[in-house]
Amino acid sequence: MLQRPRPLRAVCALTAAALFTALAPAAADTPPDAAPDAARAGLRQVLFVGNNWDGTADVLAATGDMDRIGRINVIPDKAERLREIHLNPVRLAYFLGIRTTAGEGHDQFADDMYTTPDGSAVVVSRPSFADVVSIDLASGRINWRFPVAGYRADHMAVSPDGTRVAVSASTANTVHVLDITTGREAGSFTTGDKPHENSFSRDGKLIWNASIGEVNTALDAPWLDWTKGDRKFTVVDAQTFRTVKTVDMRERLDAAGRSDLSDSIRPNAFSPDESKLYFQVSFFNGFVEYDVAEDRITRIKTLPKNPATSGDRTSWVNDSRHHGMSVSPDGTKLCIAGTMDDYATVVDRATLTEGPLVPASKPYWATVNGDGTACVISESGTDRVTAIDFATGTKRVSVPVGDHPQRVRLGHVPAGWAGPNAGAS
Repeated sequence: MLQRPRPLRAVCALTAAALFTALAPAAADTPPDAAPDAARAGLRQVLFVGNNWDGTADVLAATGDMDRIGRINVIPDKAERLREIHLNPVRLAYFLGIRTTAGEGHDQFADDMYTTPDGSAVVVSRPSFADVVSIDLASGRINWRFPVAGYRADHMAVSPDGTRVAVSASTANTVHVLDITTGREAGSFTTGDKPHENSFSRDGKLIWNASIGEVNTALDAPWLDWTKGDRKFTVVDAQTFRTVKTVDMRERLDAAGRSDLSDSIRPNAFSPDESKLYFQVSFFNGFVEYDVAEDRITRIKTLPKNPATSGDRTSWVNDSRHHGMSVSPDGTKLCIAGTMDDYATVVDRATLTEGPLVPASKPYWATVNGDGTACVISESGTDRVTAIDFATGTKRVSVPVGDHPQRVRLGHVPAGWAGPNAGAS
């Protein structure tokens, strides 16, 4: 059987421990506040929900009942973008390809988003338009637009000081790093196949990117996993954009006795002390724990299957089984979105024991609310956002949002802001 080469060199355990500890990124989904306290005066913390299929972002209260404060149209230039696409046969082919594969028959207009430190704008990646735009929160107009390399924009990350965003250009195996205020490119770097998740280190000096490989083919049998491409973590210097380290989980999974698992890393989150990395992989109903200093997988948790979930792996969205995870701020709990199994659950990090399985319709993401007491999941199957209590593992509240919510991010808006009148068309 043809195997993909694995060009990782063995290094001594002491050197590896020191290097991996130094390279650990900030904990995902519990981001540092992006704006200094002085700049945040007069701002309100909120949750931004990207409604991918209708091109809007709902803005919700970050705590309590998550009341909707406003809605933003993130595709005010839709007619102009569509004219450009239809005049370019290659772009049109990719546009339609995104619709029929990753978009499940829909265009993808709102993937990821972060607000500027002063709360005046939200920066959004738009997969089908292959760009990143800054939307003025007062007027709803576009401040700037950055077309990414290739034909699709994907996940982003914001630097700890809130001044830069890193965005994956998934068809170009490239990550662009942009000034969040001006949209100017500070630099870029190459990745593995299909870059996906990005994370800045806590001190802002490093960027970690996880590439997921090809997730849109029907070659989903375990023995064909090698056809999915070159998948790895790429760690770069955030100033020079030179690669500092690459980490391929294939060898680590094999050493842990799980050669059956894909090494395509999906959502991932670091413990608050950055000693452990938790990640989901394609096709797996569960997650993996990786010790950063020891450079090895320490535990693998298999979560319950939903008997109603089809066993046909080709029917699972973009090779996902479970897609979405976050860590409570105190580090004691994990929140897991069981996407194709239609539930979410809070897991005790010490024992890896799951709590109640909270029914949810195709939950696609998990983050933490404003006061850190609840996990917030997007239910893309019923167009809702739901909060689950970290302490009890039970549902607190569920609110309606737009069409196919995916990414949910904390941000800031001016106090008293109610949003421009913006229903996407």
